[in-house]
Amino acid sequence: MSKIILITGASSGFGRLSAEALARAGHTVYASMRNTTGRNAPVVEQMADFAKRNGADLRTVDMDVQSQASVDAAVARVIADTGRIDVVMHNAGHMVFGPAEAFTPEQYAQLYDVNVLSAQRVNRAVLPQLRAQGQGLLVWVSSSSSAGGTPPYLAPYFGAKAAMDAIAVQYARELSRWGIETSIIVPGAFTHGTNHFAHSTTPADQARVAEYEAGPYAGFGEQVQKAFAEIVPEDADASLVAEAIVKVVDTPFGKRAFRVHIDPSEDGADVGFTVLDRLRAEMLHRVGLSDLLKPRANTR
Repeated sequence: MSKIILITGASSGFGRLSAEALARAGHTVYASMRNTTGRNAPVVEQMADFAKRNGADLRTVDMDVQSQASVDAAVARVIADTGRIDVVMHNAGHMVFGPAEAFTPEQYAQLYDVNVLSAQRVNRAVLPQLRAQGQGLLVWVSSSSSAGGTPPYLAPYFGAKAAMDAIAVQYARELSRWGIETSIIVPGAFTHGTNHFAHSTTPADQARVAEYEAGPYAGFGEQVQKAFAEIVPEDADASLVAEAIVKVVDTPFGKRAFRVHIDPSEDGADVGFTVLDRLRAEMLHRVGLSDLLKPRANTR
């Protein structure tokens, strides 16, 4: 059955790949992004062309996830157009690269805003609609860094992704009785098909960076990127993440996997999260709240 899907951060990377794959699979997809009449105007045109060529229902909507007013307006537009929202995909995010010490607190706050608070803004706008419907699906794009092996110089980004993942887990428990399901997508390292490194932010305190470069960490950034690239198989394709998301969306309610790992480099996150999620589930069993582990079917 065709679903109405809203995706954040859909101008590139996993967001764009997923938007196109889901539209091609027969869903109505709202690909949200900032500056649809400015910087992202070419993307809007490309998506319109994609929709025409593929007979797909792929639409764009202007949404700045750092503005509650913008998020509210975008969600209201989708509901006005379609009368409902079935799936929300939390994908918006940004990467930084460099020594953790060299990033200012303001940069940390900005990164947390984009990667974590953005999802909270979207949830506050969209969850009243999903709760009223009595059914829905939240798809969260997490990161294997939250439970697997992680290279240095990505601390602020990894910290933000870990925070988002932890929040996603708790949201799952708080929404299951409303009939809202959760799937957390856990991509590993993909050096092709995304713009994470190309668009990554560097530390604002370049004097601190210079101190690292003049000391025992001289050339370390290049060393990390080289090592990072070498563990990713040549045929690792970011479209695998989009394919996994299509499969999750197309799976019947109540049957969807809570976590889905797509990790060509096999950094161990699947093992780490298996342990973490099992411990969390066991605690709910111990305190008599095991019903929160599965979404309640809509009986209306």
